Amino acid sequence: MYIVFVIVFVAIAATAIIVRERDRRKIAYMLDAFEDGEYNFRFDDKSRFNRTLNRIKWIVDRRRSQNETESWTKLIRVLTHEIMNTVGPIASLSDTLSRYTNDEMLKHQDDIAAGLETIGSSSRGLIDFVQSYRELTGVARPIKKPLMVRDLIDGVIDLTRERCREAGVHCSFSELSSDTLIYADQAQLSRILINLVSNAIEAGASQITITAELTADSQTIIRVRNNGAPIPTGSQQQIFIPFYTTKPQGNGIGLSLSRQILQAHNGSIELTRSDGAGTEFVLTFR
Repeated sequence: MYIVFVIVFVAIAATAIIVRERDRRKIAYMLDAFEDGEYNFRFDDKSRFNRTLNRIKWIVDRRRSQNETESWTKLIRVLTHEIMNTVGPIASLSDTLSRYTNDEMLKHQDDIAAGLETIGSSSRGLIDFVQSYRELTGVARPIKKPLMVRDLIDGVIDLTRERCREAGVHCSFSELSSDTLIYADQAQLSRILINLVSNAIEAGASQITITAELTADSQTIIRVRNNGAPIPTGSQQQIFIPFYTTKPQGNGIGLSLSRQILQAHNGSIELTRSDGAGTEFVLTFR
């Protein structure tokens, strides 16, 4: 009787271990699919666990679709606003100038010259805008190579040293984990970090601190903190939208482009805080 009990107990335990391992593999598969942007899968509905996974997948897919729709709506709104703001004055001035007769042209030479200059300036602005859009939609595939994070950050600090000096900004780097290594495109990541440093300088920061560490789950985290003026609360959810900017002379593609580059590296960039205590961006590499 005792032997039968042991056999039954071992069989139950073995079955539980097998089922648990099978379920773990399903979760791992689902997470890998999400990371790769693949949502066209479904588990068999025979078990409650599978139905739960399918429901999670449906919720995530629905939220992703909603976010994509919202992003496209915001992008179209920004594009429409930018184009109309530029084309409107061109159309109005062109219409006004076209009404002048030959005799009137002599009387209004200064007005005509000013109008043509405005048309030219607006046209150049629209061309720059289109070029920015082309850059945003044509991000090159990253050329990934083994890269020491310290070498990456040291290069960025060297490239921004003169601008930081002129602005009275102290930029420092601390490596919290020794010999942190990532597999990435150095030129693309340098561009992201230089953009973050430039934004901090423009925000009036006097201190920029960059740290890097390797987490327990093998993620590399780079934090860029500054003590400049915080990003307005109402803008913090918008800053990664293409062409959205809080700066008078900004084109609004820097952070959106940064997010695209990080996604191509299987990573992410997030604004984790921006208040009176400072602003922090976190770059995560998985």
